[in-house]
Amino acid sequence: MPPRGAEGAVVNAAGLVQGIALVTFPAASTIFTSPSSYDLSHSQYGIMFVPQVSTAIVASLLGAGLLWPSLARRASEKALLLAGLAADLASMALLIVSWQVVHQHAAAFALLLAATACLGAGFGLSVPALNTLAAALHPAAVDRSVLVLNALLGLGTAIAPVFVAVFNGLGFWIGLPVLAACLLAGLIGASLRLPLDPGPGPARSPGRGAAPAAGRGIPAGFWVFAAFAVLYGFCETMNGNWSQLDVTSLGVKPAIASLALTGFWATVTAGRVLLAAIQRWLPSRAAYHGLPFLLAVAFVLIAVLPSHAPAAAVAAFCLAGLGCSALLPLTISFGQHKLADRQAMVASGVIACYQVGYGLAAFGVGPLTSAGVRLPAIYAASAAIAVAMGGLSLAVARRQPSPATVHPRPLPRAQVSDPSASSLGRARTARSCRRRSRRRRGGCSRRRGRGRRRLRPGSGRTG
Repeated sequence: MPPRGAEGAVVNAAGLVQGIALVTFPAASTIFTSPSSYDLSHSQYGIMFVPQVSTAIVASLLGAGLLWPSLARRASEKALLLAGLAADLASMALLIVSWQVVHQHAAAFALLLAATACLGAGFGLSVPALNTLAAALHPAAVDRSVLVLNALLGLGTAIAPVFVAVFNGLGFWIGLPVLAACLLAGLIGASLRLPLDPGPGPARSPGRGAAPAAGRGIPAGFWVFAAFAVLYGFCETMNGNWSQLDVTSLGVKPAIASLALTGFWATVTAGRVLLAAIQRWLPSRAAYHGLPFLLAVAFVLIAVLPSHAPAAAVAAFCLAGLGCSALLPLTISFGQHKLADRQAMVASGVIACYQVGYGLAAFGVGPLTSAGVRLPAIYAASAAIAVAMGGLSLAVARRQPSPATVHPRPLPRAQVSDPSASSLGRARTARSCRRRSRRRRGGCSRRRGRGRRRLRPGSGRTG
């Protein structure tokens, strides 16, 4: 396999393993709350994700150069990827160690908090680097390569609950983090031997220092995208983190509850691929307006699920996955189109706000259930949040065309520091140049003293 082919294989494999690691903790929710194992209350289960949300936000902003621009300019995509994979490996190792002290409640809980903190850092560092590398390694097929990477990441999130169910059936649920740790160690070893270089970033003007994006302030137009991302993060996490506890509370076996979570993540991924394939018949903008209301319907169905109805539970969460499918990547695409000179800031900011919504659902639901509020009632309230998200989608996509692709193209981090060097900025300059060229027959190149075309004799103008 040629070197670049090996790099592409490692990047795709890392996406798959990152997905597995990311869902390991929610997939094991019934184990964490079981009286015979960790015996966490619903509040403690929710608090377990606070460190993950915090470190994911900090790591994603750090990797994008919005917190420490000088560090982001010095760190390569390979360094960020390796740091993220190492943090994921540390997370799995801490989870394995916590099982060794499972009956020492305080020690086990402290190890779980440290494990989720490492997982959040791994997600925030590795996923942006993976998207950038996937695009850079396949410059002739950027959209397809990014779609493949995200599909593999989604596949990892879908199969993690299956692995938990299989290993739990064998009486060795800890086999999933052991498997993930082995895969992560192999990826780190393979990555060390490869260049994993996305190529040179955009050229900066000589003698001009790059102004860090963090110092330019946040544009007012960003906040509507931020609000949408917070609502979406809440809705997705209601399904991703609380589905198994809700399904098992209805008298359904844990294996079926794992299948419901698998169905949710599988349809999230399949929905993105499907919507990317049928954009000719269903524009992305129309899907963006309709999906939140489909998600609201799914929440209502989840809220009224009858007891001992495994098929209905799986179907309802699959419908919720379809409702969630393309909302987050399309929010980034719309934001990058509207705020074209701040594209990298939009991507990082939307992901950070998504993590805020994730946190609200991950550790906000626990105290509610401890206070006596049942999960079906919380899912019913989530339907209202999905409806509000549908209304907000009108403001997000207002006067904007449908994105050309469901997955936004990642930008090199160098463009965070020098947004004027982005390819979109260059494209705008070229379009402006062509318009002026049509109005004034000489064209931009000749006005800049770089006349490259000869005028035909008799044109009435001199060169």
